[in-house]
Amino acid sequence: MLLSGLAVGIVLGAVMQRGRFCVTGMLRDIVTLKSWRGIVALLIVISVHAVGIAALTSAGIITPKVSDFAPAAVMIGSLVFGVGIVLAGGCASGTWYRSGEGLVGSWLALVGYGLSAAAMKRGPLASTHEALANRTVKMTTLPETLGISVWWFALGLSALTIYLVNFYLQRDNMRGSKVRLEQPWWARSLHLYTAGALVGIIGVIAWPLSAATGRNSGLGITTPSADLFSYLTTGNLKFLNWGTLLVLGILVGSYLAAKAAGEFRVRLPDAVQAQRSVIGGVMMGVGASWAGGCTVGNGMVQTSLFSYQGWVALLFTGLGVALAAKVFLKPTQNTEVPTSAPVAEPSLTAEPKEFAFATAPVALKVRTEQQQGLRQIAPATYALDTLGAVCPFPLVDARAAMSNLQSGDSLVIDFDCTQATETIPQWASDEGYAVTDFRRQGNAGWQITVRKS
Repeated sequence: MLLSGLAVGIVLGAVMQRGRFCVTGMLRDIVTLKSWRGIVALLIVISVHAVGIAALTSAGIITPKVSDFAPAAVMIGSLVFGVGIVLAGGCASGTWYRSGEGLVGSWLALVGYGLSAAAMKRGPLASTHEALANRTVKMTTLPETLGISVWWFALGLSALTIYLVNFYLQRDNMRGSKVRLEQPWWARSLHLYTAGALVGIIGVIAWPLSAATGRNSGLGITTPSADLFSYLTTGNLKFLNWGTLLVLGILVGSYLAAKAAGEFRVRLPDAVQAQRSVIGGVMMGVGASWAGGCTVGNGMVQTSLFSYQGWVALLFTGLGVALAAKVFLKPTQNTEVPTSAPVAEPSLTAEPKEFAFATAPVALKVRTEQQQGLRQIAPATYALDTLGAVCPFPLVDARAAMSNLQSGDSLVIDFDCTQATETIPQWASDEGYAVTDFRRQGNAGWQITVRKS
């Protein structure tokens, strides 16, 4: 039955990769884009999960247990975790599946995350963890406190989620569909809401499969990651369990999905992002250990049980993301309109050339001084090179550059961040900008042209 953890992880990794499913981005968009569209996908996960868990519990198939609420640990830990996931460029599950896409920055974050979580749970930082985790109050779930059935919460949240899904889908239809890449069906990304529903269903299936191995839990990332790194450093087989196979499966599933869609390529971060990835990964491990879970354990599982821990953790993770977004998410290059004469460039109507870094197995991104920042390449046409930048920086730079352009100007954006294949077209649609060209540039490389209305 242990191998069922690997199977669930592979499917979960593939769904998350094809759906660009990242809770960090959902929370971050509330601050940076003033959009709640993404968070509705998380509500879909929680709603599906809540109904499924309630049904499995009512049938006596599983018996979920919720620990007493540790307010200090959950609030402080979630705040630290929220800051960490912005620095690392993705939440716990997002870091695992982006590692499968070939992002070296995610590899660095993953090592920091796994090692710090292991140190907090059973290593030299265990006393630090216990100092907050042991300060609990006799509160577990909202249904228990109010003395009513969990079904009222599960069905009520589901009704609200259905309303919000319908609202955003109708609004997007009125604005017109965002431009999508022309590619075969197997290479197309999943709609975020479809991915959310699938993640919720996978989460429900995970419970009885995990319980069959003696693990009374469903999806989880932090403890399994700590167990995996404990196993790798000690060789103790007790750390090789359903959860460790789950997280390894996420990595495998993401890699297979990215490879099939031509989205896998080893991408090296610059020095600044490499440092942020390591620091963010360590903060993720420390914060998630204090909080008792990450955006999966708390944000998807505990919330679906309507525990105090889950919803308070989600709130404070959001506050951490908001704080970090305000401080760290600034344009990475000069986006002012250049005053010099246009730089000679090949015609935009010509067939695009394959860039060496877009097809090579490893991308070493080195910009020349002339390539840094916004460049004019034709009358009323500007280029922005964001290759090598992790999300959300391609969008951050593009927004800053577009704000400096005149109506009718076009912006040509080169990027290799997989998530930006969805976020940039969605931003253009929300702002009423026209996407006049959108094409792939080799493996895990894209170019999009947006015209300011």
